[in-house]
Amino acid sequence: MVDTTLRPAPPTTGPTTPRRPVNAEARRENRAGWLFVAPAVVLVLLFLVVPAVLALYVSLLDWNGTYSPLTGRAPFVGLENYRELLFEDGLIRRDFVTSVRNTLYFVLFVVPSQTLVALLLAVVVNNRALRGRAFFRSAFYFPSITSSVAISVIFLFLFSGSGAVNAILEFLGIQGPNWFTDSRGVLHEALALFGVDSPPSVLEETTVGGLPLWDWLSGPSVAMMTIIALVVWTTSGTYMLIFLAALQNLPDNVHEAALVDGAGWWQRFWKVTVPQLRPTIFLVATLGLIGTWQVFDQVYVMSQGDPAKTTLTPAFLSYQQSFAEGSFGVGAAIALLLFLLIVGVTTVQRILLRDGRNS
Repeated sequence: MVDTTLRPAPPTTGPTTPRRPVNAEARRENRAGWLFVAPAVVLVLLFLVVPAVLALYVSLLDWNGTYSPLTGRAPFVGLENYRELLFEDGLIRRDFVTSVRNTLYFVLFVVPSQTLVALLLAVVVNNRALRGRAFFRSAFYFPSITSSVAISVIFLFLFSGSGAVNAILEFLGIQGPNWFTDSRGVLHEALALFGVDSPPSVLEETTVGGLPLWDWLSGPSVAMMTIIALVVWTTSGTYMLIFLAALQNLPDNVHEAALVDGAGWWQRFWKVTVPQLRPTIFLVATLGLIGTWQVFDQVYVMSQGDPAKTTLTPAFLSYQQSFAEGSFGVGAAIALLLFLLIVGVTTVQRILLRDGRNS
């Protein structure tokens, strides 16, 4: 009898392609990835990490900048520069605390203003009924790409004693101040309108960081207000583009549902648009916070920290101590303290806006 049972075919023989091990493929991809990011890593190390470490080392020295700090000729003073800035009564400590106070008011005025202006400009440009949107988008963004030095010089002419701003104020019957020589605090001037011309004794006698509490409550000076106006005008265009990109990515169905429910323009904006923009608002506020604490070029061009040091900032004070006074150790210490201050303030802001950021 013939056996008709089907049997499996014998395995084929011949050369087969060896299978690449998974770990070898992963190593190959890792090497390719490091190869692509190597230029960026080298640039970050060369121009960010190395200077930061060197600045930290210089802040521990009494170095005048006439020779390399790596030669060992500069005396090592440890934390003496930091103690002089934070705890030792003297001119440098008073200047540092004054610069922090000035910049604190600068941040409080600039960050909310530029965020609000940028959001309003983005809403206007995003309106489909607006004709010439491309023109207005370019016009609003143009100050952000113009040289800050050139704009600062223009503002010097606009806010001079016989400039266009005072001419407009005189036309309206208002006597304009000498903007860049006026060291009066705007909050003190506001209190003077209500008859508070002299500080209470408790505010004059109580000191914080070597400054009387009354000085802390002075607000930005009239001269600082001109720099605030300049910075808000020049930075709002950049943040407008960030808000505009966020607005164009919002879903239309939510707005359409609110419109069907009878919500007005303001209700749709405040109850629908703004909650969806919370992550973007957090981003803009964080970038603005970091940028305003580092303000330097406008102060350097427009005021040099005057009048009466009411426009002095930590960044300009660091430059002044290093290159004008020849005290590079103190200047580096100011830069490091400014870095820690920015990190601390940004962390606090992140905690306060955590719910909005995670929305």
